[in-house]
Amino acid sequence: MINETKKILHDDYILVTATTVRVPVKFSHSISINVEVEKPFEMEDVKKIISDYPAMVLQDDLTNEVYPIPLMAADKNEVFVGRIRRDFTVENGLNLWSCADNIRKGAATNAVQIAEKVLEV
Repeated sequence: MINETKKILHDDYILVTATTVRVPVKFSHSISINVEVEKPFEMEDVKKIISDYPAMVLQDDLTNEVYPIPLMAADKNEVFVGRIRRDFTVENGLNLWSCADNIRKGAATNAVQIAEKVLEV
């Protein structure tokens, strides 16, 4: 995913940290995404961008245990994003959790599309 992101964005200097967790589900994958953007951002702006983006579904309510899980992404075309939080290990850092049906949407495509939208902030 790291090399694929650099290749797709034509930027060998972009910093990407990726964690993929494989779990025994028939369909879907989950991705932990860490992003460092150039400018400070507000969490509400990030959530609004994700919720307004076509084919993305914001599921980010930890109090009520609403967050993306692979089972709920199966057989759907949307990308589910949640567990959004600041990454305090870098300046202007952001962590996201994403799930999508791996047959319908590839992991690298998913990560790049989310990163592109976050970078617009």
